[in-house]
Amino acid sequence: MAAKSAAKSKRAVAKSGAKAVAKTLPTAQSVSGFLDKLTDAEQKKDARALTKMMKDATGQPPVMWGRSIVGFGKYRYKYESGREGEMCRIGFSPRKGVTVLYMLNGFADAQALLAQLGKVKTGKSCLYVKRLADLDMDALEELIARSVAYMDKKYPPA
Repeated sequence: MAAKSAAKSKRAVAKSGAKAVAKTLPTAQSVSGFLDKLTDAEQKKDARALTKMMKDATGQPPVMWGRSIVGFGKYRYKYESGREGEMCRIGFSPRKGVTVLYMLNGFADAQALLAQLGKVKTGKSCLYVKRLADLDMDALEELIARSVAYMDKKYPPA
């Protein structure tokens, strides 16, 4: 029922000409406080390692985006439809049983690195990781560096 209501709401916004408001925005929530609340000790350790890795790769401090995304840097996007907004340049979200890495360049040109990386699942621009201990960290750092370089080229930092 909620899905029908959300779809109806989106149509109403589109018909009215009003702009949709992005739900995932930077917040004042403490990244350390968020990570401290993770109940899986291994996932908490992984999240801290990812925080360091992404901070080193971007030169940006971690910021909470919404309630559960730890993001680094930001960029403005604008779709052909006219919809626009801001999002983190790279980030991750520890979820139950998996940590999702948001790497916006996708993986089309990274098949060899993915094979080297280890057991992961991918989406269009998401990498689903169970444990960092199961991965080749050099391959992960290279994927992160490629994602940052892609974002810097496509959306030069201000």
